[in-house]
Amino acid sequence: MSKIKRFFSKKKEEAAFKMRLGGGMGQGHKLNEPKPDAPSSSSSKRDKDAYIPPRRNELSNEARAAANAALSRIERKDSKDFNTSLAAIKAQAKRELEAERKQKQELSCSSTTGSASASSSAQENRNLACQGVFFRCPLISDEVLPKQAWKQKIKEFLYQQLEFERGLTACLIIQNCNVKERADDCIATLTKYLENIIQHPNEEKFCKIRMSNKIFSDKVRYVDGALDVLHAAGFNEVELDGEPFLVWSSDQMEPGLDLATLLDALKNSEPIQLELDRNIKVLLPSQARRVVLPDDFYRISPEEIKREQQMRAEAIESSQILKTKAMREREEQRTLRMYRYSLIRVKFPNGLYIQGTFNVYEKISDIFEFVQSCLADESLEFNLVSASDGKFSEDDMEKTLYDCKLIPNIVLLFSVPSIPTPVAVDVNFLKEDLFMLVQPM
Repeated sequence: MSKIKRFFSKKKEEAAFKMRLGGGMGQGHKLNEPKPDAPSSSSSKRDKDAYIPPRRNELSNEARAAANAALSRIERKDSKDFNTSLAAIKAQAKRELEAERKQKQELSCSSTTGSASASSSAQENRNLACQGVFFRCPLISDEVLPKQAWKQKIKEFLYQQLEFERGLTACLIIQNCNVKERADDCIATLTKYLENIIQHPNEEKFCKIRMSNKIFSDKVRYVDGALDVLHAAGFNEVELDGEPFLVWSSDQMEPGLDLATLLDALKNSEPIQLELDRNIKVLLPSQARRVVLPDDFYRISPEEIKREQQMRAEAIESSQILKTKAMREREEQRTLRMYRYSLIRVKFPNGLYIQGTFNVYEKISDIFEFVQSCLADESLEFNLVSASDGKFSEDDMEKTLYDCKLIPNIVLLFSVPSIPTPVAVDVNFLKEDLFMLVQPM
């Protein structure tokens, strides 16, 4: 089965499943909903539901050599050698912290020279907590790319598939290669054309479309994928009385495709969904000081971000004015709505951090899944603690990051109830292969 047919087949299965849930199968529940009889624990998922990190692109020769070297260090049989590597990481962190303090002292004693704008830009790039927001698209490939790169790649993929599945692919092109309003208007118009032919196949007025017609010109003719749908349906361009028309004939339909199938695909097509990649990173303590977020995390443009920052500066100046609780809550909500994504960091007792990117409407249970997938022992029961709200409970699992105000970035503390803190400091909780993700300075 082709990827395009697999896409529509999956949509039909999802629709049938929803119909069954709404029928006689009783009250539905979400797949990631914690079981009501589960024991009180901060870990809402078990091995079978654990978050599975995506398969990455194939490594280059240089990266593979570096990875093999790291693995060889990690996989030494003598546990003392492995503990030494952890100690080396901690020692490196201490040296970096000391170097940072000295650098700050030197900067405070010296005057700034050179190009202010260039140094400011370079410093900002160095302080970025991550390089952007990345996505996966299992329908097309295993690559991990920014959203804009995926938009171009999806368009290229769909146009390549036109040769094999013209009608079904064209339905997806309409949804994925045009702005939503234009795609919706086009689909509504094409749906009417096809329904008229299905219901009145012998009426001549429904079997031809004058290409100079205003509705056709405004809503169909110049929309990506629209003419391919009509050609697959059996329309051919001909000239009648010196004017271009599209004339339908059942003999001209795409082989193996009928109008009812094409109409169903047209009605059920939708944008190909991207899956947010966690972009996992393992950080040393000094690297966790980088908190500047790239523009991808915001709902608004860089120019709007600057205006918002200016408004905040003005708000600080007027902060002496007494504000009601409602006024403060409105300002807080306005700030939260600026962000589309949140950067979550989890600090372990040994000083290391793991970092992942989340949508602000993902749930607290998704954070626990993410942390669980990174643990050497995924069955370990653990707590995540917020500095402001304390330990998360089972009742918090269905709340979103937005609900809990874990935006735009937050550090959560990892703890294990069964291991005392003094002992946990010397325990490595992370999977060994994650040490390859320790970020270079």
